[in-house]
Amino acid sequence: MQTDEASTRQSVNLPAHVSRRVRAIAKTKGLSSSKVIADLVESGLAAKEREKERFFELAEQLAKSTSPSQQRRLKAELARLTFGS
Repeated sequence: MQTDEASTRQSVNLPAHVSRRVRAIAKTKGLSSSKVIADLVESGLAAKEREKERFFELAEQLAKSTSPSQQRRLKAELARLTFGS
């Protein structure tokens, strides 16, 4: 979590099983639940950004590809990224 930016207080409802996992992580690492949630949100946002970048890389490769086998592979990977496994 970046500490040089101002914090904004947010109220969120978490499913009970998620809340238990957050508390367990917080206890194990000696952190507050709030810090754990903030770190998890930042990690999730970064992962989504990487996924988006990967999608555009694959789309660019597909546009440039002339190999039918490579095009099929790239289409399958793009479909996986878009619709899941």
